Amino acid sequence: MTFGIAGNVRKGDVPIVAQRVIERFISEGVDFVVEKTLASVVRKKLRLKSVGRTVSEKDLPARCDMLVSLGGDGTILRLARQVAEKGTPLLGVNLGKLGFLAEVSVEDLDACLTEVLKGDYFIVERMMLQATILKNSRTYIALNDIVVDKFGSSRVLNFETHVNAEYLATFTADGIILSTPTGSTAYAMANGGPIVTPHNRAITINPICPHSLTARPVIVPDDSVIRIKVVSSDNKVRFTADGQDEVLIRPPTEIRVKRSPFSARLVKRRNTSYYDLLRKKLNWGQDLRTGKR
Repeated sequence: MTFGIAGNVRKGDVPIVAQRVIERFISEGVDFVVEKTLASVVRKKLRLKSVGRTVSEKDLPARCDMLVSLGGDGTILRLARQVAEKGTPLLGVNLGKLGFLAEVSVEDLDACLTEVLKGDYFIVERMMLQATILKNSRTYIALNDIVVDKFGSSRVLNFETHVNAEYLATFTADGIILSTPTGSTAYAMANGGPIVTPHNRAITINPICPHSLTARPVIVPDDSVIRIKVVSSDNKVRFTADGQDEVLIRPPTEIRVKRSPFSARLVKRRNTSYYDLLRKKLNWGQDLRTGKR
């Protein structure tokens, strides 16, 4: 098995953690490649002469059987889109903040690598979304969410929303979030949406700050095709995939969203539970006055 190593070089601890992984792989004779930008930063900051073979981020999916992601959830989202078509499993090491997607902390990294090298792990499939902007025929994929919202103005927009051939509603709002179960704990949750466990096969339609007290998130089956139309606006509309790929569009425009044919494959440790993760990350059951559970 060949491992890939990539990460967010803007995070200060990433080069040090990358060095730990590289040195361990070298000492145990594990085959690996390092993403070029990360390799350059590791050499420069740690004054290493060699970090092994390097490849571009674009070539990573074809050059490794498992990709180690060093950073936060944003790093995993970026890499998940990069390797989705190839189906390369991702092992997330959390050097960020909340970290719903990253499987392991830096403190547990050595133990986790031992398990992975022994084959003592499993892989979960997480659904992704595919969005097509009809005006330019471009298609994007997302693990967390697709967001269509206003840009350059404080005025709300009218988002005409259809599910398959049926008209759902026209939401007068700041925007609309279409999220996977994985993305339900991201922007959608901050916007008051429900937490949808990853085992569910669903897409959540969540208007952002709607101008109606009765406008609520709607959960539809994952085989739905959702059409979002913005007929008119004096300003451009912003489209984003996972908060990273961004396009500005001049209305009228229509965006179609459905389940992607690709999925994200995340490496998980044994004896871990999604519900344990929720309790830990959201501090459920913790007395905020004392920090005790």
